[in-house]
Amino acid sequence: MSSATPRIERTRSVYHGAWGVVSLSTRPGTVGYKQGVPDRAVQVSIVIPCYNEEATVARLCAALDDAVAKLQAGGRSSEVLIIDDGSSDDTFPRLKAAAASRPWMRLVRFRRNFGQTAAMAAGFDLARGDVVVPMDADLQNDPDDIPLLLSRLEEGYDIVSGWRKNRQDKALSRRLPSVIANWLIGRVSGVRLHDYGCTLKAYRREVLAPVRLYGEMHRFIPIYAKWAGAKITEQVVRHHPRKEGKSKYGLARTLKVLLDLTTVKFLGDYSTKPLYLFGLWGFLCIAAGFVSGAITLAEKFMYGYFAHKNPLLLLAVMLFVVGIQLIGMGLLAELLVRTYHESQQKAVYLIAEQVNAPAPQAGKAVVPFPSEGKRPG
Repeated sequence: MSSATPRIERTRSVYHGAWGVVSLSTRPGTVGYKQGVPDRAVQVSIVIPCYNEEATVARLCAALDDAVAKLQAGGRSSEVLIIDDGSSDDTFPRLKAAAASRPWMRLVRFRRNFGQTAAMAAGFDLARGDVVVPMDADLQNDPDDIPLLLSRLEEGYDIVSGWRKNRQDKALSRRLPSVIANWLIGRVSGVRLHDYGCTLKAYRREVLAPVRLYGEMHRFIPIYAKWAGAKITEQVVRHHPRKEGKSKYGLARTLKVLLDLTTVKFLGDYSTKPLYLFGLWGFLCIAAGFVSGAITLAEKFMYGYFAHKNPLLLLAVMLFVVGIQLIGMGLLAELLVRTYHESQQKAVYLIAEQVNAPAPQAGKAVVPFPSEGKRPG
């Protein structure tokens, strides 16, 4: 090696995210990158959250070898970003050994377990491809289905959502709650998909840019994107039974999904006008309070009932007080919304396209999302 050629050693960088500090293993010979800036040499980023999957690592790496080889043969440069969500077993050491011979594999290790949504959010932040494809590490998702999703993206869609039509899970504990949840999410959000819980999806990078994930919100990304004008379709994908390890999902997760769905509905309909929600219920409570009070007075003067013994009097007072409190909460929420948008100079709209538009003023930027023009390949 020439003395003029710098030697690139194995380094360890630190990424400070919303979920704490993660360590990023950098392969020898690779160059650094900036968070959120795509590397045009990478077209597809496969993001895989991983937690206590030591028994699956060997099969996962073998399956990824085939999948990446097929993508490369099809002219799609690819990377695989695996996020170890604070595993307590030998998952990360085995992944680290596998990455030594796979330059397209990048590893991220969390300090502790932050959950699947945080792991996916970190993967989305650190991915360098124009297209991001998340999938599960247990190989119930099939990496060989990724080209199917990418081909549907090329038809002009922004998101292709996997549909496990022949799902290989227990009927009562997994499939039945999933069917109910998918129906409910579709009814509440207006975005109807057969399988919100399928991790295997394909996203264009610009769709993920404005999305911030909390709780178990990763399953609701198509809803956020649809509200912003993204085009969504579904693709039937294969689903295999789990062969090793234990599932990290259970019935308790259903409650979290319902609570997160409430948040999504609120953010979608009332994030810029919360007083409409709180004020509506406040006025309804006040009106019901006046009706209860009127009935109490009518019974007193018409039938001689003692007002202090009439439970409608207490109901009238309670409803009136609750109504005033709801309106007050709505006013406070309006102040918070204005502070949220104005402190960050956040616009309350998204521009799809401009024609003959003047250049933006200094210090201001208009980011179209998503564009109806030429899409990245």
